[in-house]
Amino acid sequence: MNPFIQAVINANEEIYHLISSGIDNALAVETTIGAGGDISTLLDIKAEEIFVKHLSSFGKIESEESGIIGDGISHIIIDPIDGSSNALSNFPYYGTSVALINSDGLLEYAVVCNLANKDIFIKEPSKPTKRGKLFESEFYLDKITNFSKIGLFEKAYANSTLVKLLDENSLKFRAPGAIALSLAYARSVEYVLFVGEFRIYDFAAGLAICEGLEVIVEQDYVIVSKSKTIANKIEKLILEIKQQEQKNV
Repeated sequence: MNPFIQAVINANEEIYHLISSGIDNALAVETTIGAGGDISTLLDIKAEEIFVKHLSSFGKIESEESGIIGDGISHIIIDPIDGSSNALSNFPYYGTSVALINSDGLLEYAVVCNLANKDIFIKEPSKPTKRGKLFESEFYLDKITNFSKIGLFEKAYANSTLVKLLDENSLKFRAPGAIALSLAYARSVEYVLFVGEFRIYDFAAGLAICEGLEVIVEQDYVIVSKSKTIANKIEKLILEIKQQEQKNV
């Protein structure tokens, strides 16, 4: 196992142990507004500390909570807890994301982990995405599910017009609330859609894991699908909304 990937796995396993028996009142305490603009909880901070302990020797870390930590040639982008509101609500859809950008500015390694069920997704250079479980040594090719019935729409609550159009076009979806994690499951669902502010913490690792799929990335929306037809159809709906909004100005 690559040393960096192993270090990320070790960090995830430590975070899993931290919260596996439940999140107590102390971890739920809100602290300050993090670098990503959201209010950090002690859970976010503790998870960040664990990642820093395991990964700081590999390069400088950019975290959604504290911003830039340390120094080094490589640039490591982390979201210590992806879907922290889910975790605090005991909703089993939350995890972590880590991406390493090398000295040439190229994304080299990406890892996304679902701490709720131990699923972990790994992307290495020139290799297809692999999937496994925390505390297990076997990893296998993350295969496409050909009979998907739903997509995942992150931030659906803020895009009611698009929700209506997706429904009218029979594009069913769920809105689980953890962007990197949803991207990691892109091969299992019909599509993954995000509409809103693009933040590097949310997408660096997740998009790398989507390599080989149809990916559309714009300033204010991201679409990933196994089907180019579906991806283009969704983008057309988004552009229709934008055009209508411009007419109404």
